[in-house]
Amino acid sequence: MITQETQEIRIVIIDDHPLFKEGVKRILSMEENFNVVADGEDGSEVIDLVRQHQPDVILMDINMPKTNGVEATKDLIKAFPKVKVIILSIHDDESYVSHVLRTGASGYLLKEMDAESLVEAVKVVASGGAYIHPKVTSNLIKEYRRLARQDEQYQDSIGFREVEYRKPLHILTRRECEVLQLMTDGQNNRAIGESLYISEKTVKNHVSNILQKMNVNDRTQAVVESIKKGYVIVR
Repeated sequence: MITQETQEIRIVIIDDHPLFKEGVKRILSMEENFNVVADGEDGSEVIDLVRQHQPDVILMDINMPKTNGVEATKDLIKAFPKVKVIILSIHDDESYVSHVLRTGASGYLLKEMDAESLVEAVKVVASGGAYIHPKVTSNLIKEYRRLARQDEQYQDSIGFREVEYRKPLHILTRRECEVLQLMTDGQNNRAIGESLYISEKTVKNHVSNILQKMNVNDRTQAVVESIKKGYVIVR
């Protein structure tokens, strides 16, 4: 498990596609303090692998021949509540994401991810946060907007007026508000830096400040809270 001294992150990969799995292992092996301790080909193996190797993070494919990632995650979380699972998927539909998160998974990555997203996801989830692929986050926001419009129509039909919220300049700086908006748009740190003409390191500092000031644990929570409170424009 992760220790204060080494900060080693022990990882197990479960995926029935050998080439994809080897590619993921190669990327992770290049990261200092990442240790891929085992791998498997099906969700039916995961409980035994966790019992043997005590990993911090499981990277698990959603579609496998015997036991899929959703079923395996549900059983795994029951047996080992503290273990953290990141689902790997080709599906960007928000219904998949919602279903997976309800089983107890802490992350959802599309297999089209780049190396940076993979590494960031493992670090965030290992530290207790949640990570959802930016493209999927965008779809979740669209679904939230659709449901919100339905709710507004219902409120209008019964004469209910929605409360108007101000932008969060009382807690965030103007630059942090800009970063928060681009996070809501589904942009990762690199894309935000390019949009605002600032370095990726500066973006990471802004994101850390936003999470601290909003008293949330991760980017996803920050985006959801911002939408609820009207801090951002959903577009």
